[in-house]
Amino acid sequence: MISVICVYNDEQALNNHLLKSINEQDTNCELILINNSAKEYRSAAVALNIGGQKANGDYLIFAHQDLELDSSHWLRDAECTIAGLLDFGIAGVAGKKKASGVLTNIKHGSPPRFAGKHRIKEPEEVQTLDECLIIIPRELFSRLSFDEYNCDDWHLYAVDYCLNVRKMGYRVFVLPLPCYHKSSGSLSEGYFSTLEKLRQKHSLGYEVVYTTMGNWYMRVPVSIQKTRLWRKCSLLINEAISTTKNLKQRHFDR
Repeated sequence: MISVICVYNDEQALNNHLLKSINEQDTNCELILINNSAKEYRSAAVALNIGGQKANGDYLIFAHQDLELDSSHWLRDAECTIAGLLDFGIAGVAGKKKASGVLTNIKHGSPPRFAGKHRIKEPEEVQTLDECLIIIPRELFSRLSFDEYNCDDWHLYAVDYCLNVRKMGYRVFVLPLPCYHKSSGSLSEGYFSTLEKLRQKHSLGYEVVYTTMGNWYMRVPVSIQKTRLWRKCSLLINEAISTTKNLKQRHFDR
């Protein structure tokens, strides 16, 4: 069985998107809703950890209030797919493994458009996942919950979780299951504040962290990376690295 956990602050968005698609599913699930309309919870990690601790499903889905599952058999397909994944630690519907782009089959915004340029036909291993929807085995979540100390806002808790489980020897996957996410995301000050904490936390384990909102160098302060000049330079660096790898591969293939 799957448990679906959502912290929400807009009941209309919840009803029109996530709950509407959950009610259309052809399989039962446990639904755990956490109302944060009064801003009772200071961060997503705190609220979702409470929901996760209440859950009884074999797999826990943490989803945004404005996300829609694309078909009536989405939950059944997800459970069947992740059951066959080796060393499964966490899965999602959008993620990144290198500088080239986001892997996803979801659409977002209005009018709906694909959230990334790389569509997939089977599960793909990645470095990190977007927070719009993630799936974690309950057994693993009972041992490793979201980091409430470093992820003390509403961003990057899934990115941090991915980096943590990879260090533990588990794998991170994007599933080829389509969804619609009304929000297209944004880079707020809270995002950058959390990112700096994660940079300090993971600087010894990762040189670059690839997220759906950008590529971040773990040995360079976030305050520097925020600047337009740095972002332009980092894009040029990534392009140079990619070109070098392609040239080496062509030489090897000859």
